[in-house]
This record gives sequence, structure tokens and C-alpha cells, in this order.
Amino acid sequence: MAFIFRSLLILVMIAGLSGQTKICEVSHPKVDEQSAVVKSQTYDDVYWVCNDSGNEPFIYPLNSRGEMIIPDFMKRHLKDGKSDDYPGIEIHNASLLDWEAMTVIGDTLIVADVGNNGNARRDQGIYLILEPNPHTTYETRPLMWLPVCFEDQSRYPAAEWEFDCESIFSFEGKIYFLTKHRADQQINKPASSTKLYRMDTRFTDRVNVLKRISRKEDLGGWVTDACMAPDESAMVMLAQNPLATIVWYFPKPKRGDDFLSQAPQKFSLMKANQAEGVCFKDSRTILVTNEQREWFEIPLEAFSK
Repeated sequence: MAFIFRSLLILVMIAGLSGQTKICEVSHPKVDEQSAVVKSQTYDDVYWVCNDSGNEPFIYPLNSRGEMIIPDFMKRHLKDGKSDDYPGIEIHNASLLDWEAMTVIGDTLIVADVGNNGNARRDQGIYLILEPNPHTTYETRPLMWLPVCFEDQSRYPAAEWEFDCESIFSFEGKIYFLTKHRADQQINKPASSTKLYRMDTRFTDRVNVLKRISRKEDLGGWVTDACMAPDESAMVMLAQNPLATIVWYFPKPKRGDDFLSQAPQKFSLMKANQAEGVCFKDSRTILVTNEQREWFEIPLEAFSK
């Protein structure tokens, strides 16, 4: 019995040293395919998530326990007072083809409809939304829709399937995109590379051509999300493979904005299923979410070169 106890203790210690902690599982039925997560810079303990293709244009405000935030006045109108009936915050005058990424610039929330599995879309773009107060409202509308395209894509679908996108982040007031690649024009065949693009214009009446900055190989999986640190000192990125999700930590370049040129640190998140969301919980903690409703925490101290 003593041997069994010691063995269990060792396993617990190893699990603790692994660095990852599952902190919650979102139970609200509307949040069924978390494709992105971003922490609000305007409201305390608010995290925005969205679902991807096949869903309605809603965003969902959750707290750090994964609980839906509902305005008090709305609770009186819910069937039997059950929070499960709250639909989230509706974005009027918006459509959801394939929402895959989110970021914030100040009090503006950016929702990216840039999923492009077959690399044939010509209607990718982003919504800019003044961040609604989730404690007092249940609906809003975008400030604008900004159509985008990649400067090096000329065919739809492209010869190389490198123009899907599930990752955006903001840096010095501009919006950046990281592509998700597939091999041999096969939707379910990942390629472990990505390209970094910058959005230099904000046209509403024509397509904004994204400027290609750089490319990165050997990431260990296809790229499913990214986020900028609150102080803009680093960018984190998810690269997923069948065995693990690699969380990459790229420090800020000394000059310019080519984060992919930096020597990164990494962490292998195990048993994370389909991880598609990452953000900074605080300056020392990374939050990762998956489509199976789970949330994980990783301290920066757990990352290695």
C-alpha cells in the first residue's frame, strides 16, 4: 500500500511539474465550438469567445471561471430564470461564415471572418465592434466591415493551400494575420508552417491587401490562434498536431514587427483536443481554450527554449 501511495504521489508531482492546469469547462450550451478567445482590456474579468462556421453571429462574454456573463435585467426574462437560455450578445448587420479569430485594440473588439478551409474564399474580412458592456447589454452592431485578401494569393483556390487563417493579433495599433496551411490541397492534411501579414489600410469600399512580412517553418503543427501580450512584449501562437498543441512564445523584435524572426520558447500542451484559442490571462499566465469547452492555464515559467 505504501508503494502505491508513493507512486501516486510521484504521478501527482509530475503532473504538477508539467505546467498545465485545466481550470474550467464551459457549460453554457450556446458556446459549443470555441474558435477564439480574447481578454477584454476595458471590462474586468471578461473574456470574449465566438463559435465558428454553422452558427449565428453572436459573441459570448465569459468570466475567468468560464461562466456566461448575463445582464441582471435579462435574467428576469429568461425561461424559468435559467442562464442556459441566454443567447449571448447578438451582432446585428453581421454574418458568420467562418469566425475563427478575435483581438482587441483598446475598447474595439475585432472579430475575424477569415476561415478558409478550401482556400477559395474571396470574401474574407474583419468586423470592428465597439466593445459592448456585457453587464448591461445583449446586442450591438459593428462599426465597420473591412474586406481583406493576401497579397500573394492570385488563384481561388490557390495552388498551395496557405491562405486559410485562424489567428490575428494587434501590435502598435495595427492588425496582423497568421495563416493556417494544408499540404497537397487536402483539408485534413496539416502543414507545420505559417506566414505573417500586416493590415496597413482600413478601406470599407474595397479590399484591403494584407502585406506579407515573413514565413516560419517547422512549427510542429498547423496554426490555430495567436495573441499579443498586454504590454506588447511578446506574441504567443498555437500550433496543433494530433499528439499535442505547441504553444510558441515569440518575444518582441528589437526593430520592426517580424515576430517570426525571433528565437521562440515553447510549451507542449498535452491532451488539449482541438485547441483553437489563446490569450494572456495576465502578464505571466497564458490561457488556452479548445472546441471541447475546456480552458487551460500555463505559467510563462513553464516555457523552454
